Amino acid sequence: MSAPMYTRPHPAATRGVEVRLPWWLLALPVLAFVALLVLIGDPSDAHAATGDPGIAQLLHRAQQLISG
Repeated sequence: MSAPMYTRPHPAATRGVEVRLPWWLLALPVLAFVALLVLIGDPSDAHAATGDPGIAQLLHRAQQLISG
């Protein structure tokens, strides 16, 4: 004798469920896309960030010590 099999209803079958996304979920990718378009439009404004030379020397020294 076989036991009856219980099947759970599919989540999409529920009615009246509304998914609301936060405003920033759409705003952040749009802002990033616009920023990239601005950089492509005028690449002279895209300057490389200059780091502190002390930090670079410290990291270089730590790499030398680790590698032996």
